Order: sequence, then structure tokens, then C-alpha cells
Amino acid sequence: MRYALYLGCTIPGRVLNYEISARRVAEGLGIELVDIGDFACCGFPVKAVNRHAALLMAARNLILAEENGLNICTLCSACTGMLTEANRELRENTDLALRLNQGIMESTGRRYHGRVEVKHFARVLYEDIGLGRIKERIVVDLSELNLAPHYGCHYLKPSDMYHHIEDPENPESLDQLIEVTGAHSIHYEGENQCCGGGILAMDEETALAMTKGKLDHIKAAHGDAMVLICPFCDIMYEFNQRRIERAFTTEFKLPVLFYPQILGLAMGIPPEELGLHLNRVKTRHLMERVFPSEERSSK
Repeated sequence: MRYALYLGCTIPGRVLNYEISARRVAEGLGIELVDIGDFACCGFPVKAVNRHAALLMAARNLILAEENGLNICTLCSACTGMLTEANRELRENTDLALRLNQGIMESTGRRYHGRVEVKHFARVLYEDIGLGRIKERIVVDLSELNLAPHYGCHYLKPSDMYHHIEDPENPESLDQLIEVTGAHSIHYEGENQCCGGGILAMDEETALAMTKGKLDHIKAAHGDAMVLICPFCDIMYEFNQRRIERAFTTEFKLPVLFYPQILGLAMGIPPEELGLHLNRVKTRHLMERVFPSEERSSK
């Protein structure tokens, strides 16, 4: 099973722990993630300003994957959405694809054919590997952990673009992926609410208040940690957690982990190979519950 790994812009610069854990888990499950050095921005940040430019940026990445004969595996939900949207639009609008190809042919000699599929890493695990095969690889007991899933806004929406793979208002895939590790996926108030990242640059106070609200709900539900599948959400819940604590005179100290980190722990992969030492909110107490008899350095 081979995929072209699309990292996007945020992961290499701000959340290397996500990349490290995804690569290590993929290796353990027999997924080959191929690096394409010419991949660039998906176009999502400029979509609201210049839709045509965003489409060109996304199409270029799709073409690079086509040239390598590989489908794309993404880690960022926003990148997944932008690449999927561009792929669908170009497949359905032949005139647009023709104009794009004429422009690309003039400058690069490349051509879009629409032969590539785009899939989030969580969907690769859920659909291509499957819960049964994942369960076979679980060797560490995580039953002591109560984990709060956060799906985010772009993972399943707009649902039409993702062919209604599951109900975006009542999603189950991330819960099931958590449960298959042996940990408990907990329900809490406001599970489907946005992290606030979408308005951070425009209304910081409201954005941080949205993030705090969800952290409050997870704390009330006695969650031991939060589980994410998107780097932008991590910026809100982990990078800004101490800032929120100071601004609102409160304390959370809630570990925020990416799903591959949780899965990797359950598969017996050492924490240092999953980038847990790079998590901003330290996970030492969490690791003591998973490995109570082992000595470890402070995470």
C-alpha cells in the first residue's frame, strides 16, 4: 500500500510530532508513505482571496502525484478539503480543466488527468487498513485512558464533497479508531464545535473563548487527553492552551495528542519514536498511567 505523503505547510514547521508519529505508525502497518519533494502549498490560505490561484496551486500538487502514479495521503484536514475540492471541480468541469491544462502546458509542460484520489491518513487507517487489522497490532493496554475526540470542521465537511462517508453531525470513525486501541472515547458537551482557529486572525478574543469552552467541557467530562487529526486544531488547543489559562485565570494542563501517537503507543512503539517529547503540554503523567512500572525521562 503506497501513498504520496502530503504534509502541507503547518506540519513541518509547527507540529513535527504529528508527522513523526504518522510515519512510524504507517511503517508498523505496512503503509509506504512516499515523499514528493516538489509538493507545495495546497492553496487553502489564498482561496478566499483568489480562488483561481488556489485552484492552480492545488492542481499542481495533484499533477505531481499523478506523475508518480500515486494517490495522496494527507495529514491536515484543511489540505484534504482543498485538494479534494480542486480534484472534484476539475473532474466535473472539463472546460475549466482544459483552460488549466493549457496554462500549465505553456509554463511547465505538465497536464492534469484526474487520476488521483486524496485521502486523509485517518481514513486510510479506517478504510484501507480497517479496525480488524489494527486490533491485531495492539499490544499495550490503554484501558486506563479516557480520551476526548475532536473531529474538527474540515474532516467530514462539506459532506457532499466527501460523498457522505459518514454523518458529519454524528461522526463515529475517530471514536472507533480510539476504541480499537483499548482506550475509551468519551462524549462531552459541544463535541462538534469548531476549535475557533478559523477566526483567530480576525477576532482573537472570541477564538480563544471558543477554545476554552471546549477545554472546559472536556475537563468536566473527566477527559485525560484530547485526540486530534488536524494541525490547525492543535494550534488552538495545545499551542494556545497556556495563553488561555493566563487570560481566563484557569488551569487545564490537558495533554493534546494526535491520533497516530495514541495508536502508536497501543502498538508498543516507544513514546520517543512518536514525538511525544515534542508535545507542548507534557504527557509524563499520562505515560505513567500507560506504563506504570517503567522508568522514563520527563516528557
